[in-house]
Amino acid sequence: MMPLQNATETHLPQFAESQPPGHKNVGARIVVYLVLVIVGALIGWEVYQNHQKQVAATAKQAAALQGRPVPVQVVEAEQKPMPIFLTALGTVTPYMSVTVKARVSGELMPVKFTEGQEVKEGETIMVIDPRPYQAALDQAKGTLAHDQALLKNAQAEYNRYKALYDAGVVSKEAMEADEAQQGQYQGAIESDNAAIETAQLQLSWCYIKSPISGRIGLRLVDPGNVISANTTNLVIINQFKPMAVYFTLPENQLPQVLHKLAADKRMPADAYDRGDTQKISTGKLLTADNQIDTTTGTAKLKAVFDNKDQVLFPNQFVNIHLVLEDRPKALVVPSAAIQTGLNGSLFVWVIDSDGKGGQAAKMQPVKVALAEGQSTILDSGPEPGAKVVVDGADRLRPGQQVAVSAARQRANQGAGQGAGQGTGQSSGQNSPLATPENRGQPGNAKAGQRMPNSHSDQRQPQ
Repeated sequence: MMPLQNATETHLPQFAESQPPGHKNVGARIVVYLVLVIVGALIGWEVYQNHQKQVAATAKQAAALQGRPVPVQVVEAEQKPMPIFLTALGTVTPYMSVTVKARVSGELMPVKFTEGQEVKEGETIMVIDPRPYQAALDQAKGTLAHDQALLKNAQAEYNRYKALYDAGVVSKEAMEADEAQQGQYQGAIESDNAAIETAQLQLSWCYIKSPISGRIGLRLVDPGNVISANTTNLVIINQFKPMAVYFTLPENQLPQVLHKLAADKRMPADAYDRGDTQKISTGKLLTADNQIDTTTGTAKLKAVFDNKDQVLFPNQFVNIHLVLEDRPKALVVPSAAIQTGLNGSLFVWVIDSDGKGGQAAKMQPVKVALAEGQSTILDSGPEPGAKVVVDGADRLRPGQQVAVSAARQRANQGAGQGAGQGTGQSSGQNSPLATPENRGQPGNAKAGQRMPNSHSDQRQPQ
């Protein structure tokens, strides 16, 4: 029994020593992995803590900036009379234009006008050599005198034959033949009179007279040239007083214009320069065409201007302001105050007291009726006299504390007064604005889409 126990005890240590070396390596790897995980966790925690500190610092800084008053410039909303009009691009056209041509052929004599001068209706401006036509007139008069002498002799013979016929000396046929000859001479005299009238008419055509009163243009033919009747253009005369302007409006605006024209025969129309800033002349709408152009969907209209100062010139491009009505108490704000929200809604920033002795900004929804240039008419919005922001709106939030710099405010008020006076002078009394129906047409501003100097609040909270 002893040998067996000894043998067993002897083999146990040998069995332990015979363990594979991989067990030791696995344990070492586990320890290394645990160390790496712990180190990574510590590094991640440190990064997280730093990030949290940065976020907190940023939030603290944003809160500090949020609480700091934002400098803005404001203008008071005004309530004043304003005209309402449609805008359109028009072309100045002479009320009457005549291309003068010769009605007879001949040599052109020296002209009796200076290029560019004003001429009156019936005034002689050119002369064609009248001598051939004077000779033709004299010949016609000679033929008339000859036929009149023949007629006188035929009448005397007829009277003699009639007396002889009554006495029974000559036959009735001889008397009737002499009477018929007398009728021939009477017909010849009538033909001679017509020839004289024709010769006189052609002679009068040698003296070319202005058919209208207007301004004469550049001479197209020089004196000494032989011109043909009804073929050669001699000069163009345009009537400047009055002057017409042709323009087009979309067909959806035509009914209100025709309704206004039927109610008021003197529908006002103002002509502005190409930049639509300076008023040139004031006239009235005369009429509209009797059909709509199917290719463009527009109707052609004609306005007439007295043009006493001759500021309108043929083929000049002008902007027509067709006045529809006058609003005696229109709410007007600068176009720069109109802001566009993310959903397309329009609003303005109004400055009001925050109840703590300071000033804060709040959003005021508005409904734009008309917009033109630097002014906008509102159907609804802030109360008259309310302060609306025109500069610095991109940094505002509802309830944001604001500060209006005294110097900037005075400068802004001065600019607003200057703009108001400028438009007042150009419109005669008040600044005209375009109607909302013509928005989207060429050359017109569309409310909410094109506001000069406006700022959209891109950071408006949803």
